[in-house]
Amino acid sequence: MNDAASSLPVVIVGGGFSGAMLAARLAERGQISTLIERGDAFGPGVAYSTSNDAHRLNVRAGRMSAVADRPADFTDWLATHHPDQADANDFAPRRLYGLYVRYRLNKTEAAHPGLIRRVTGAVIAVEGRSAILSTGERIEGRAVVLATGNPAPRTTSTGEDGRIIANPWTPDALTPIRPDDDVLILGAGLTMVDVLLTLSSQGWRGRATAVSRRGLLPRAHGPHHDAPIDLPPEALNGPLSARLATVRRLATAHGWRRVMEGYRPITLDLWGAATQAERGRFLRHLRPWWDVHRHRLAPEIAAELDQLIKEDRLTVRAGRIRKVTPSADSVAVHLTANNADQTLSAPWLIDCTGPGHDAASTPLTAALIAEGRARLDPLKLGLDLDQTGRVRCADGTPDPDLYVLGPPARAAFWETIAVPDIRQRIEALTDLLAV
Repeated sequence: MNDAASSLPVVIVGGGFSGAMLAARLAERGQISTLIERGDAFGPGVAYSTSNDAHRLNVRAGRMSAVADRPADFTDWLATHHPDQADANDFAPRRLYGLYVRYRLNKTEAAHPGLIRRVTGAVIAVEGRSAILSTGERIEGRAVVLATGNPAPRTTSTGEDGRIIANPWTPDALTPIRPDDDVLILGAGLTMVDVLLTLSSQGWRGRATAVSRRGLLPRAHGPHHDAPIDLPPEALNGPLSARLATVRRLATAHGWRRVMEGYRPITLDLWGAATQAERGRFLRHLRPWWDVHRHRLAPEIAAELDQLIKEDRLTVRAGRIRKVTPSADSVAVHLTANNADQTLSAPWLIDCTGPGHDAASTPLTAALIAEGRARLDPLKLGLDLDQTGRVRCADGTPDPDLYVLGPPARAAFWETIAVPDIRQRIEALTDLLAV
């Protein structure tokens, strides 16, 4: 790379946790970056912008440092600024984590003046190494990193009907729901849990029915961090069915949490070594169980869910959604469960099915795919990437100047939504991009 190119910034599209912490890490390595965020809230992103302290971290505070080589960074910050929340074993409010991310970004900017430039605007295209804003402004760089977070759910299409809440993360999306209204929820994972916590905090007293393919709820963390077990070769190699049988035996002998902790540091390697066919079988048959055991709840949040179930205010149903039919004052969900067709209805339907990765998920993604500079992963997990995080063009060749970081990189790295996993990817990208 010539001197002129090396003096240009790394352009980071998305100023949430992934983008902001990459910018901070690059600055600490002497690399200038331009951080572009659609709004003015640089740092927290959607996940940590909540003002509701019922929304807790799903990982213990002691494991949530934003910096790989400073494991106590977050708990040290808590001890200084919020000492009542500084227990490393606890699950701090996500609001506080958002404040911590902002603090780290601001502190790094002050320590390395001129190395982080903030730009507020919407990126609609990437041309070469430049990001194009909706205003027409061109921001030139030496590489572009897409850290855009998850797209909104798309199970309920556009959600233009007033009774369908297609994206529960939209500000005030749940405020129209009255205290005694019943709700249907598509999906039974962590987003569903957040929705129930938000509703409860605004005085909601109704009943909720959550529908998912398997009808599984996220499991709870134990009272303390579980030490990982050393996994034997038969849990790491061979047919998936044989590995699963081994895992079940290990879980019976040692507890499933310890087994999952054993897999955590090597999941990336296992996913990278898996064939496309193996990945597809995993997604079809094992993913629901992986997700509920891997992405767990704080014990106190799990207890609140249990209480809602005991009070008959939360019912979880397994079924396959066939269609959604809105009317003037309700929404009907037609599903197939136990080989029989059923219909559920309620005044409101909330889509908590997870990110909707497709060619039109965002204008930026659509533009990249349309020009052949990107393509979707065959399993529809997100953009197709190589093992360094570079976007694959339509012909499969990796683009040398375009990278993806965070949740949209799931196709290549599988676990890219939790801070400990994103933290590793930030270090790897920093090594690649710092000059």
